[in-house]
Amino acid sequence: MNFVFEQGPIRPPSEAKSLLIRVTRNCPWNKCAFCHSYEGTKFGIRKVDEVKEDILKMKEIANRVAEISWRLGQGGRVNDSVISYIYQHDGPFDDSYRSVAAWLYFGGTSVFLQDADSIIMKTDDLAEIISFVKKQFPKVDRITSYCRSKTAARKSVDELKKLKNAGLSRIHVGMESGYDPVLDFIKKGVTAAEHVEGGKRIVDAGISLSEYVIPGLGGTQWSREHAVETAAVLNKINPDFIRLRSLQVRRNTELHRLRKEGGFTKLDDEDVVREIRLFIEHLDGIESRIVSDHILNLLEELEGKLPEEKEKLLGVIDRYFDLPDDERIIYRLGRRKGIYRRLDDLSDERVYRMLKTIVDQYKSKDISRLDRDLDRIMHTFI
Repeated sequence: MNFVFEQGPIRPPSEAKSLLIRVTRNCPWNKCAFCHSYEGTKFGIRKVDEVKEDILKMKEIANRVAEISWRLGQGGRVNDSVISYIYQHDGPFDDSYRSVAAWLYFGGTSVFLQDADSIIMKTDDLAEIISFVKKQFPKVDRITSYCRSKTAARKSVDELKKLKNAGLSRIHVGMESGYDPVLDFIKKGVTAAEHVEGGKRIVDAGISLSEYVIPGLGGTQWSREHAVETAAVLNKINPDFIRLRSLQVRRNTELHRLRKEGGFTKLDDEDVVREIRLFIEHLDGIESRIVSDHILNLLEELEGKLPEEKEKLLGVIDRYFDLPDDERIIYRLGRRKGIYRRLDDLSDERVYRMLKTIVDQYKSKDISRLDRDLDRIMHTFI
């Protein structure tokens, strides 16, 4: 039996431990100025039977991984010994095999439906696929997917409820901004009103909603409006999660071209953090959890539940700006090099001295080079 199944290139960071099942290919919009993930590709919806065939391959691989576990004396558990055996032996253990094995190692309970907008599939077809996943993998307790706001706005609440009843747990939506001029500028193909309509339908259907926001996307021209109006849209939706993804202008995108030509001026690290503070200040009347789970975010610890932890969130930002100038530079360097994750990490004297030495070297030559070098480092993260 051929065990190779199809997987796409993208998933949310929060789905790192999920099994990736491709039900659509690429992105139906594929015009956003900041993105090139699906450049040169054509969108397509896979046939239900084709997806089911992939799921059956995954199931067979899972059974064989369990057999390996028993042979190794691990009692069916997929632990370090089993994973090491599979990753150290070639032969039948290709990427598909290892993908399922890693998923089982992390619990085998979550699934992400790829690619960029799987909810666009006919509701009955997608519900059939979701039900089939649950049948083949009874331990699965979370099934999630990306969805465009425009797609959600075109689905009735009853259709979305049908997906929930089949087993869909959460939908990830790339809102990016709630300010129409920014949405037009980045060619998002959706309006603030459609963001609200799509988001509210997902919430009304009882599906967990995770909205993604890109601080800095308005550049210097629309920073305030981007922060305030995005908060206003989210206040109308009340999603379960608001996930921050600070802007990094990718090469070979239209936004990169505009930046080079002077049509877009990117905010620096600290102005992005100031924008985030303004954004949080304007979040009101909602019970969302703010999540900062991306390496591009300067302040990873900026996480908390609204409204009760709003002051704590603002306090994290204020604490950063209360640091002396030199310490903020050292923290930025440590964060961008993947050394620091929290402001408390500054208390490690050995690491602090090492980073300070690097900063002092930049100061003795050309401190402006530091920002350029940090920008280059950030490109490696995307």
